[in-house]
Amino acid sequence: MKFYEKHPKILLAVDSIIFGFNENERELKLLILKRNFEPAKGNWSLMGGFVAPEESIDGAAERIVKELTGLENVYMEQLFAFGGLTRDPGGRIVSVAYFSLIKLNDYDRELAKKHGAYWISLSELPDLIFDHNEMVTKALRKLRIRARTQPIGFELLPEKFTIPQLQGLYEAIYQTPFDKRNFRRKLLSMNLLEKLDEKEKETSKKGAFYYKFNQEKYEELLLKGFNFEI
Repeated sequence: MKFYEKHPKILLAVDSIIFGFNENERELKLLILKRNFEPAKGNWSLMGGFVAPEESIDGAAERIVKELTGLENVYMEQLFAFGGLTRDPGGRIVSVAYFSLIKLNDYDRELAKKHGAYWISLSELPDLIFDHNEMVTKALRKLRIRARTQPIGFELLPEKFTIPQLQGLYEAIYQTPFDKRNFRRKLLSMNLLEKLDEKEKETSKKGAFYYKFNQEKYEELLLKGFNFEI
């Protein structure tokens, strides 16, 4: 029995704000594409799509990230529902935005190229269609909150990284410099990083030791009331 057939139908979509970090350039980047259909064809846009009848909202968001990057099980968080009456000239559409964090070395470049997607530094971000700029602003604000109280920043780094690369990530997220000594002391005092015997020597002769984030140790400490805070 159709209980709600008298009510008007509204389309439901999801939009993905996909962040990546270039540890060499030390810049936070966003994966965006040139829209290849109307309305707003040819303009810069986030990757999005409609929720299919047989899938959940989370499932649609996961599908869209996989279609664009080839990646599954990435860090993803529901951000906000955008439902302005005139937000999309194509019709009455409510969009649920998600932000994701991926490692730049892991994504499928051919898939991104197929969709006409490019990594753009946040400092050089062009105007996006509809309310997508607002989505990015809210996502960056939420990322900064999460990065301060949870170790989600490691989702943007390779499996092994140096302390300077890690500091560069947090400086890119917050758009502000950190004191090297204080940052290093703070991170190492948490006992969440495993020092490796290998050094990164591309950026200096002396080289900096690589580290790995110990997820198991973090989970163990959480059970004891540990608070991660940068």
